[in-house]
This record gives sequence, structure tokens and C-alpha cells, in this order.
Amino acid sequence: MKIKKGMVKQRFKHFKVSKTAWILFFSLTISGFTKVYSFADTTQKPLIAAINNTGNAGEIFLDANIVFPEVLLGNEEETTAYIEKFAKNKRAYLIRTYHRSKKYFPKVSTILNKHDLPEELKVLLALESAFNGNAVSKAGAVGYWQFMDNVAKEYGLHIAAKHTKAVKNKGSKKTKEKKIVVKTKSQRDDRKNFYKSTYAAARYLKDRSRNLDNNLLLMVASYNCGVGNVWEAMKKTGKDDADFWDIKNYLPAETQAYVMNFIALNVIFNNYEKFENNTLLFTSVKFNPNNINSVLTEEPGTAGSNQ
Repeated sequence: MKIKKGMVKQRFKHFKVSKTAWILFFSLTISGFTKVYSFADTTQKPLIAAINNTGNAGEIFLDANIVFPEVLLGNEEETTAYIEKFAKNKRAYLIRTYHRSKKYFPKVSTILNKHDLPEELKVLLALESAFNGNAVSKAGAVGYWQFMDNVAKEYGLHIAAKHTKAVKNKGSKKTKEKKIVVKTKSQRDDRKNFYKSTYAAARYLKDRSRNLDNNLLLMVASYNCGVGNVWEAMKKTGKDDADFWDIKNYLPAETQAYVMNFIALNVIFNNYEKFENNTLLFTSVKFNPNNINSVLTEEPGTAGSNQ
């Protein structure tokens, strides 16, 4: 069924209706538009959220419907724009990560809970290794939680032993030898064991919670750059109770992005159904129903944004 422009006004021209009926009507009308209009990108579904009657004729609001996890409340102004950009630019990554996380996150949450840690820390597994137990960083960090050798040993993880082997340089009159590091493949490395490494990561994070007064974002920052660097950044602020937002500019750029990505993943996964359906709104939107087509064809998360 095609809906002609101006039909909304015509239907209400001779009728007085309650606020509830008004809301219901526009909800159904907008829903009808989603079937009428087609989009070049089929993933760009219209942004439909709660509709409020403002009391002004022809004026409708789509309310922001993003919901932050409780532990991340309080700094929405500093993070919302970043999360919105992340959601738009990393959509394929977020969908892929979310579906892969279903196998791991429930197990990680159980272990974190045993250590009285926020379950939001589970997304560090995705940030660290993308759920790849064989991941090895350029710095030599290994496994699901990317432990370096010394830290792995400190937290009771058995790592594959390394030994050096002398190799003669060919073609040289003088006999010279250089040493190369060889890791025996047959030896086990607990960093590649999901349960052992996750329990070790939980103990490590529990220690950081004690070091950093249980401040979640400071704990996350320390996982990336080390607690010593976080302490140093806190000293530079001159504050006794400095938080992440106080020390952010004193941290390495990589760590700043790491913490912001931690926040983004948690918030988007907390609103995943709306994100997947492209109904996630980061800011409220005001529009006129007679010009609804301009709203429906906006990209997700950007329609009517207050810039």
C-alpha cells in the first residue's frame, strides 16, 4: 500500500485523538514507511525509536535510546561521539566479534565473577587476541590474554621453554657465531590454554583493582601499558584521586584508544539488537512527519544528530 505525501495531515484533519492514539498511529505509520522505501545499502534500515508528541503540531521526536552499562555511567559526554563513530566505521568487525563472543564471554564472565570483578572486563579478551589462543604479538605476548613471559610466570602459567642455538656464519674467514632463540614446539604453553590463561588474567586484574582503588578504566589502561605507567600518569595530574579522564592525555596514544575501544565494545554489545537493526540512536532527533523521507534515508546513528 502506497502512502501519499500529506496523508498524515488529512487523516487527522477532522479528528481529535488522545496522546496515546497519536503515538500509536505514528508508530504504525512510520513502520509502514520502512516497507515502502528502499535503500541502496540494504543494511541501512530506518531509525525508529520511541516517539513523543511535543504538543506542537507536526513536530515529532525520536528519543536517543542508547543504554550504558551501569559501571560506565557518568561520562557519556566524553564517550558517545567516539562510540557512534566506532559503530559506524567498525560495523562488520563488531558483528563478527559479537557472534564469536557467544562461545567465550559466558565462560569469562563466570571466572570474573568468582574473583569479584566486573563482567565488562570480558571484552578485553576480544581486544587482546580476538579469541585466538595462538596469537603472538610483535612484543612477544602470547595467547588468549597476551601475557608476556615474565608476567605469565608470575601468575603461575607454564610457558614453552626457549633455548639458544649457535649458528656459524658461512663465507667468513673468521669463525663467528650468532645466537638465535628457538622455542620447542612440543612443550606446552598455558597462555594458549583458555581456562588457565583466563584464571591468570582474572588474578592479574584483581591485583590491579587493589593497586588502583577498584577503578575500572584505570585497570583497563594498566592492562595495556602497565600499572607503573598509570601511576606515573596519575602523579602528573597532581590529584590524589585521579581517574582515567584526568590522566588520559598523559597516557600513550595506544592506551587511550584501547580504553575507548573497551568502552565502545561494552556499550554497543549492551545495545546489540538495536545496533544490528540500525535502530540505535545516540542523540534525540526532531523532525516533521511530512518530511519523514529525509529521516529514513539517513545513515544509522546520524539522523538529525545535533552537531
